[in-house]
Amino acid sequence: MKEIVLITGASGMIAKELVKKIGNEYDIRLLTRKKVHSNEYEWDLKKGTIDDSALDNVSHIIHLAGANISEKRWTAERKKELISSRIDSAELLLNTLKKKNIRLKSFISASGINYYGTETTEKIYTEQDPAGNDFLSEVVVLWEKAAEQFKEQDIAERVVKIRTAVVLSEKEGALKKMVPPIKSYIGSPLGSGKQYMPWIHIEDICSIYELALKNSGIYGAYNAVSPQHATNTDLTKKIAEVLNKPLWMPNVPGFMLKLIFGELAIAILEGSRASSQKIQNAGFQFKFPDLKNALTDLLKTQ
Repeated sequence: MKEIVLITGASGMIAKELVKKIGNEYDIRLLTRKKVHSNEYEWDLKKGTIDDSALDNVSHIIHLAGANISEKRWTAERKKELISSRIDSAELLLNTLKKKNIRLKSFISASGINYYGTETTEKIYTEQDPAGNDFLSEVVVLWEKAAEQFKEQDIAERVVKIRTAVVLSEKEGALKKMVPPIKSYIGSPLGSGKQYMPWIHIEDICSIYELALKNSGIYGAYNAVSPQHATNTDLTKKIAEVLNKPLWMPNVPGFMLKLIFGELAIAILEGSRASSQKIQNAGFQFKFPDLKNALTDLLKTQ
């Protein structure tokens, strides 16, 4: 009999690809706001309700729910939403599992590489480094604390926190936004262009979740980031190279991005490197460790 895996954030980029990857080996259930398919179950964070039959006999939860960090300006209301979509959702799952007296084999939670703070430095962060002290790192710290409750309250045998870099996919996300301007000859690096952009191919991030699911020796925090580091300029130039397009526009000035995006601009204009050594030591092998190869694979139909 297949183990049951419940996935939250079912409409997101990672969830959709992950279901394709592990769907044959596991019985997949999806938590969504509106049920469409038979394997979907509804929940409503604002009302604090969940179809608790989604949790019957569940062995693993992969918690991918969370409002998109870069989708809207960070108003006070949006900041609350960014936090509550991650923390309140985890608490609702925890409390429902406790009520139903269900114990998980694993609780695997998405997390963010912004744990270490949003700044451009020459430091390469490892999982041993402390959290930063800006808004994004605060979000990630709260996110991870919510995940850790599953272990602390003995609801899960182990908890894994996947500190995710910028996920490259041709279907949505950062890459999908960067390609059209470059194809239209108006693409250029953002701000100084010297800010690092930790990145990972969509196939590799899904494979990391698969490894975390299958390997009971994996627990705690892991950086999900390619071993090859790149700046915003590197990424922009490599996309242009793969698309065979010239880059002749000047860098987009940082002040313009601040005018457009407000405080959110810091997430675009700053960034540091993070090490992938811990996940590699756990036996993970990247299929796309090289940026040009990753982009060539993703943009081959462009």
